Amino acid sequence: MVGSMVVLGIESTAHTASVGLVTEKAEVLGLASDMYRPIKGGIHPREAANHHVECFPGLVERALESAGVRPADVEAVAFAQGPGLGPCLRAGATVARMLALAWDRPLVPVNHCIAHLEIGRVGSGMDDPLMLYASGGNTQVVAYGRGRYRVLGETLDIGIGNFLDKLWIELGGTFPGGPALEAEAKSGTTLLPLPYTVHGMDVAFSGILTAALALSARGASRADIAYSVEATAYSMLTEITERALAHRRRDTVVLGGGVACNERLRTMVRTMVEERGGTMYVPPRSLCVDNGAMIAWNGWLAFRAGVTVAVEASGIDPRQRTDLVAAPWRVV
Repeated sequence: MVGSMVVLGIESTAHTASVGLVTEKAEVLGLASDMYRPIKGGIHPREAANHHVECFPGLVERALESAGVRPADVEAVAFAQGPGLGPCLRAGATVARMLALAWDRPLVPVNHCIAHLEIGRVGSGMDDPLMLYASGGNTQVVAYGRGRYRVLGETLDIGIGNFLDKLWIELGGTFPGGPALEAEAKSGTTLLPLPYTVHGMDVAFSGILTAALALSARGASRADIAYSVEATAYSMLTEITERALAHRRRDTVVLGGGVACNERLRTMVRTMVEERGGTMYVPPRSLCVDNGAMIAWNGWLAFRAGVTVAVEASGIDPRQRTDLVAAPWRVV
């Protein structure tokens, strides 16, 4: 029997099926994940959902075993309600409902984006940081205000991670593209001209994608294209983050999302923040990528604040926005 309150979290918004167990002190007791990898092209939602359905029984067992936790020790079951790919979200929500019913435990809905923010906030020890959230389907600069998280700037077309994946696949690579493109960029030497698309506090990546593929067709090396794409896209993200810091008069930044694993992005944002006399924090890589522990931690915060949902009302919301979800655990 564990001595702390434990919440189990289910993550299934896109390519990753994950189960995490977290205490009220944000201690990760157990984490088990498995990533869907398509043979060709990008994510196929129904294939990814089938992958998740097959993986979840084993992942739940592995997470409980590694944590030394019995079902009787789990206080609540949290699940990613949105945003994400519909079939994938449904796979995870179904597992969460089954566990909540089988164990007679409360069911807690969690916004995937906010979960990234909260796992970064608790890890940083910062009370009210600005957040640069950069992942496959989402790219946002976020700050808390009056009961919920406010989006100060975001992508106008595709998420930064999806952009990198699509570019890499078009250049002859395989999914996921971000890590491979990062490795390729390290051997790039020439900064090629690409659109720098910042509209106030918002960014757009589709024009860079088109221009990068045009450069490839004209014979530019893959290494130089990768290097130039990173330099351009991450400069855009750094710019809107700095503008948000000035606007909100903040001096702390937390990075979140899978793209926050990128060393160039980390370095650029850290340099900007430290030149302003501030501090930047990035969670461990296992907590930057999609994972069940962040769902469990946000689930614990929400559960403590009285947020639960009946099984019959626990529908998914693939387009659920960060700024339309209340955060009662942060109300002062």
